Amino acid sequence: MKPIQVGLLGAGTVGSGVFKVLSRNQEEIQRRAGRGIQITMVADLDVERARSIVGDGVQVVSDARAVIANPDIDIVVELIGGYGIAKALVLEAIAAGKHVVTANKALLAVHGSEIFAAASAKGVMVAFEAAVAGGIPIIKALREGLTANRIQWLAGIINGTTNFILSEMRDKGLDFDAALKDAQRLGYAEADPTFDIEGVDAAHKVTLMSAIAFGIPVQFDKAYVEGITQLAAQDIKYAEQLGYRIKLLGISRRVDKGIELRVHPSLVPAKRLIANVEGAMNAVVVHGDAVGTTLYYGKGAGSEPTASAVIADLVDIARLHTADPHHRVPHLAFQPGTLQDAMGELPVLPMSEVVTSYYLRLRVADQAGVLAKVTGLLAEAGVSIDAVLQREAEDVGGEGSTQTDLIILTHNAREGTVNGVLAQMQALPTVLAPIVRIRKEELN
Repeated sequence: MKPIQVGLLGAGTVGSGVFKVLSRNQEEIQRRAGRGIQITMVADLDVERARSIVGDGVQVVSDARAVIANPDIDIVVELIGGYGIAKALVLEAIAAGKHVVTANKALLAVHGSEIFAAASAKGVMVAFEAAVAGGIPIIKALREGLTANRIQWLAGIINGTTNFILSEMRDKGLDFDAALKDAQRLGYAEADPTFDIEGVDAAHKVTLMSAIAFGIPVQFDKAYVEGITQLAAQDIKYAEQLGYRIKLLGISRRVDKGIELRVHPSLVPAKRLIANVEGAMNAVVVHGDAVGTTLYYGKGAGSEPTASAVIADLVDIARLHTADPHHRVPHLAFQPGTLQDAMGELPVLPMSEVVTSYYLRLRVADQAGVLAKVTGLLAEAGVSIDAVLQREAEDVGGEGSTQTDLIILTHNAREGTVNGVLAQMQALPTVLAPIVRIRKEELN
């Protein structure tokens, strides 16, 4: 059978990895796909660099639209990134009848509904395994492997940069700024790390996973997003003393009122496997009613791990290239006509309606009655206390200090309720600094 022909848009870190892995494992891949898969055309602004990667046997151009216009190209692989030109090129490729493989989580999280609708109307596939968790096949697991399950929740460490920073803060006692500099020096963080450290990258990814898990449209604009920039080394240390690790988690959960969709730092019990995922590694936990809890772990970024996911999508498309579009696995696992409307049965809940438990740290005056007043306010609000600890404030003088850290762990409470009681506590004259609030996820 004639090899399927692939046009590659972008020959950077991932694009070069795709070419190398596809070339190295061509025989094995052909045995699995049932036909050859060949990159025959590449578009990159740096033509000479791209040519040095792919050699003389591949046509290299600077204009991505020339790849899309080539009638011999069956699949377009978009590795440009971002929301702008990438969106236009993906939609043009679909309109030209090309299948699309992309690693662009930002594009799909924001414009996925439009792109998937266009692909369905044209009878082509948009595959995006590489968009979430790099080399971990979490999209295939959610979309196919767990299809018998009513998925109840998922939680993931899905940004390697932030996990590396948090590991450094815990292992070395560094503050956030120092750990970020380490991450940049070692190449784990970009010069502008905003999307990573503010949680935006993780939110793009959990938005896609949530849509597949629960059969809802992609709704990035509904996600609650909080990064790690405000985390202090002392909270990581206190969490450790209490038997927890702090991780930036992307979480989506099905509850009676709808779907939770959120990214924020979380205390996770140290005995959970996901709490022990260190460095730049990724992991996703998925809980289904039939299978129970499953864990997916591996490299979430990098040239060849991400290339592994891109090529897996190419193999899927090669297998299904001539299949009736109605017999293919739907883009978001559920048949398009059955997706729950954004305002219908399964709305994404505002953060104020989320129910979880909390770690609270209050810098307070070390005097009688302070603890009673604080716990009294929590009791009046109906927020139940799990544990209370008092620690000497190390950063404001040693023995004889008139300040202390009060650490409170709560049982489950509604976020809106906790917001209200925190405002009351912050107004107390004996509370001397902004209250630290970190959500706690037992993941059991």
